[in-house]
Amino acid sequence: MRIAVDLHIHSALSPCGDSDMTPNNIVNMACLKDLDAIAVTDHNSAENVEAVMKLGIEKGIIVLPGMEVQSREEVHLLCYFASPDRVLAFQEGIYEHLKGKNRPDFFGQQVIMDEKDRVKGFNDRLLIGSVELSVEQIVNMATSLGGRVVPAHIDRKTYSIISNLGFIPPGLDIKSVEVSKRGSVAGLLRQYSQLKGYRIIHSSDAHRLGDILEREFFVEVKEVSVSGILAQL
Repeated sequence: MRIAVDLHIHSALSPCGDSDMTPNNIVNMACLKDLDAIAVTDHNSAENVEAVMKLGIEKGIIVLPGMEVQSREEVHLLCYFASPDRVLAFQEGIYEHLKGKNRPDFFGQQVIMDEKDRVKGFNDRLLIGSVELSVEQIVNMATSLGGRVVPAHIDRKTYSIISNLGFIPPGLDIKSVEVSKRGSVAGLLRQYSQLKGYRIIHSSDAHRLGDILEREFFVEVKEVSVSGILAQL
């Protein structure tokens, strides 16, 4: 089946996410845009995933539990999991290697919410920073929990595996890569022939509600479910 997805969305937990990126607003906007599936991928944390997933069940939209991790090489990696338990187990490992405290006056608030958009608290970790783990270590940690890792916005000049490393290290358990919403796939393939062996997905990297994709990027799945989407990644 062909389903419309946006697999890179930030909530208000991400320091760079707008305050209106609440669980209800995200799910309702995804419904308005007629998406079939979304993923919540906050920076180095997954503390709003369960709230968004509960709302997704109510609204009939699939929500992949995820996280966008920044490696010590300053590479952004989208990590997706089969269940909230798995992503929260992954979060524990990430937190062990994440140093520093947030400065809300400089980086912004990092808001933890429930499914009614009530504020449960604030994350005081430096979520905008890098974890003290390499790309390889993060991939291995995620896949050991049954997760899939997708290098984020590989067409950008910063925070991408291509710009920071120059290539995708061989041997990594990576099958898909993400290109920005308006990124040129043809240009990338001409420049980096290695990418021809990867599935390419497009996502919004939405930090504001209006940035969430319309029905414009699709994936073919055998089963319309979290596991069905993971199988394609």
